[in-house]
Amino acid sequence: MTNPFLTPSTLPYRLPPFAEIREEHYVPAFERAMADHLAEVEAIATQPEPATFANTLEALERAGEMLQRVSIVFFNQASSDTTPRIQEIQQEITPKLAAHNDSVALNPALYARLKAVETDVPEEQWLLQRYLTDFVRAGAELDDDQQARLRAINEELSSLAATFQFNLLNDTNARAVAVDDESALDGLSADEIAGLRETASARDLDGKYLITLVLPTGQPALSSLTDRSLRERVHRASTGRGAANAELITRIARLRRERANLLGYRNHAEYALADQTAGSTGAVTEMLDKLVTPAVANARREQQALEEQAGFPIEAWDWSFYAEKVRQARYDIDSAAMRPYFELNRVLVDGVFHAAHRLYGLSFTERPDLIGYHPDVRVWEVANEDGSPLGLFLGDFHARASKRGGAWMNSLVHQSGLKGYRPVVVNNLNIVKGEPTLMTFDEVNTMFHEFGHALHGLFSDVRFPRFSGTSVPRDFVEYPSQVNEMWATHPEILANYARHHETGEPMPQELVDRMLEAQKFNQGFATVEYLAATLLDWAWHTDYEGGDAETFEVAALRSAGVDLPAVPPRYRSTYFAHIWASGYAAGYYSYIWSEVLDADTVDWFTENGGLTRENGDIFRSRLLSKGGSTDPLGAFRAFRGRDPRIEPLLERRGLL
Repeated sequence: MTNPFLTPSTLPYRLPPFAEIREEHYVPAFERAMADHLAEVEAIATQPEPATFANTLEALERAGEMLQRVSIVFFNQASSDTTPRIQEIQQEITPKLAAHNDSVALNPALYARLKAVETDVPEEQWLLQRYLTDFVRAGAELDDDQQARLRAINEELSSLAATFQFNLLNDTNARAVAVDDESALDGLSADEIAGLRETASARDLDGKYLITLVLPTGQPALSSLTDRSLRERVHRASTGRGAANAELITRIARLRRERANLLGYRNHAEYALADQTAGSTGAVTEMLDKLVTPAVANARREQQALEEQAGFPIEAWDWSFYAEKVRQARYDIDSAAMRPYFELNRVLVDGVFHAAHRLYGLSFTERPDLIGYHPDVRVWEVANEDGSPLGLFLGDFHARASKRGGAWMNSLVHQSGLKGYRPVVVNNLNIVKGEPTLMTFDEVNTMFHEFGHALHGLFSDVRFPRFSGTSVPRDFVEYPSQVNEMWATHPEILANYARHHETGEPMPQELVDRMLEAQKFNQGFATVEYLAATLLDWAWHTDYEGGDAETFEVAALRSAGVDLPAVPPRYRSTYFAHIWASGYAAGYYSYIWSEVLDADTVDWFTENGGLTRENGDIFRSRLLSKGGSTDPLGAFRAFRGRDPRIEPLLERRGLL
């Protein structure tokens, strides 16, 4: 068997050769790649020459090429287009990878060699500091018995995370709500109903209508369905997901605390925050405390207005529906009436790409000759204003049963001056396919958000792979993506893409004005549902010591003051994939932490003329291109000229 992972890709920009890759290639490629990487590491650790930056750090940066190739492709498929066999491989390979990573990080000869390296080059000094920090945080200074226990914990945690993801995907698909009678779908548009019918047919439910579930608690259909009993069914299906994960997450939480204790920390949050821009759990707690009281007060005022509209005490499954009614009454705006102006391809090309062209001079050429990992995937070559090549952008925008929920960005090839690699990045969304595919404004905003991550990867201009693109602290990584959301409502950009999919007519200005004004509505709900999830994450990783998941969740929300029955957390514990399977453990606060920087940056653009090439060049050169090659808050100061201020965020969210 010729395994495509054994040799570097010969495609443009080293795009993985997806057309050649088969499921049977993964396991032998992983096994060979891990063996080769360990041999490379051992050669570095045991060479007789004195340790230098070139023969130690630079050599480590070059090592593990094959392992990176196969890991990137495999885990991208596991998230975007999984199969039963892929899930089996994931269960098999993730603990082996955890053990492999420990074998590198807990190699005493390698750690001793790293400590012996000296350099006076600033970027090399920063890389050395990061490596030493990584090794200490991975347990390099523990004794043999402690390291043995640490290895066992890491292997079990990796296996549990894979099981969580497997359980959640299957349960999310299984809990999709089938509707027999079209009349129950009153409130949805004809296009939406047709999409539900097509979804049902694709799952062999001919004659029915299938409402599939998105990852957050709130489901899009709840804002339109007039049938209250169906709204309740959809809501309960959403909040009931992940029951099989209840015991699993308590085990993960206990293991994370034990690991943190081994490494000298009181809990996992302390361990996580020691290497983030926030710096300490106290800093995060202080920020969250500032937000809870005014956010809850706003949400209670909003609930009162919704109950006046409804004429009865509302439940969680009523909120979106009556929020839409109040929004219509106050702003004369109907979210469904806006969808015809948000056709997917026009939003992408005339909105997202157009903003990147105006701000950064980028151009995008679709490459149908380059094959993605699924028929839905499209590939664009991205060039700078002078025509020089920048990288590749892949878009995978549609929902399917084989894709996990949510939206995210992956790097398929990491930019590196050391290796001469240009970036290849992919954005994943979960937009239900239609003819045409019409989007909600939330989905439009998400597309701009994820492309902000893509720009962070595409603009990377660093020497070492360790610093490429989005390789920054978790509580900084959301900052560039949240900044890019501002262009979704910029007058010039909005006017360019918000056009009726049938007539091409622009969205009427009065509708634009009402839409922008309506964005200020329901901020109490939006902030509280986010804070409730954040504080759940925080409680699991600071306070949890035992007990069942449901009891702990209820107590945590009550203690934090965010236990509003009508405003459930954006994610409940059993389907909170961010913290159990996606690297955000004790880090979900990062969205609001990054929004402090984001809101301050939006003010900077406003103060300096907005959508101009000069502003784009400044933001790109001083911040987006830096990746992890410098202190992130130092990069922000270099861009903004001072430390960040929280007031712009408080004003944006109506919390002043």
